[in-house]
Amino acid sequence: MNNPIPSNLKSEAKKAAKILREFTEITSRNGPDKIIPAHVIAKAKGLAILSVIKAGFLVTARGGSGIVLARLPDGKWSAPSAIGIAGLGGGFEIGIEVSDLVIILNYDKAVEAFAKGGNLTLGGNFTVAVGPMGRNLEGNVALRSPAAVFTYCKSRGLFAGISLEGSCLIERKETNRKFYCQDIRAYDILFGDVPRPAQAEDLYEILDSFTEKYEHEGQRINMRKAAREQQKAKELPPKPASRPQQSAPLQPNSSSQSNRNEHKLYPELSGYRERVGDSARPVEVTALYSFEGQQPGDLPFQAGDRITVISKTDSHFDWWEGKLRGQTGIFPANYVTMN
Repeated sequence: MNNPIPSNLKSEAKKAAKILREFTEITSRNGPDKIIPAHVIAKAKGLAILSVIKAGFLVTARGGSGIVLARLPDGKWSAPSAIGIAGLGGGFEIGIEVSDLVIILNYDKAVEAFAKGGNLTLGGNFTVAVGPMGRNLEGNVALRSPAAVFTYCKSRGLFAGISLEGSCLIERKETNRKFYCQDIRAYDILFGDVPRPAQAEDLYEILDSFTEKYEHEGQRINMRKAAREQQKAKELPPKPASRPQQSAPLQPNSSSQSNRNEHKLYPELSGYRERVGDSARPVEVTALYSFEGQQPGDLPFQAGDRITVISKTDSHFDWWEGKLRGQTGIFPANYVTMN
């Protein structure tokens, strides 16, 4: 159990490192689905880490202490600023509880709100939501939440949990002054006007490890995606080797049958419509595989698309000409099947 009673900044930084480790390391009590994902912290604009005590009978009070840090423009973390938390609640509640909190600041505006000093009301100054859990980066990396703040809480005691709505975060100016040996505002601390203190090195090692873990997991995901793409490419049939040559643009006064043949878009292809007659029903084929196109004049399509054939040869191991969604071009015939 971490001590919620306010103390000096060195002790608060040490406590913050311990809390963060408990929230992010897999233990016998902390399964892989009960930890803060590495990318949540690696992409955060700021962090607040606190211990809070909540007690009361009908009317409850909460208070505690901790630190707040911000991400600097160079990607490193700022020096810590000491903060406190206080709040009142109502309802039929009785008991006592100590909680550890990790508050993720997702946007610069949330960091600026912490940096301005004075009292900051959670749930009043910005939106607060419970953060995502679990180590599955691929599942969580696409998460897009409108919440400016994610909160994580671990509680010990007789209460079932803790609500931060209406809680005020307070800048502990005197604690900062004693630690940094000068009168300094939280704004100046969080925006890099003081160097990172050596007394908080354990905390910075943990924080920096999340960026490394996030980058490593991102590289691993990219490798898996590349492997899947390679496997998918191996499953596609080979494209025909010889490509028909595109002719000169159609002349507007070409009216004879010979001229139409001469000025076809791809004269090397026999005219399917011309062989069966201009009044014949258009022939459609269905794409078995996706074709992205490789050169100008190719007709890209997705598996399942229905393509109208304009010109074709007698071989399915050749290039045919077709039309899809108003675009005309050639495509590998072995990527489609006749309807």
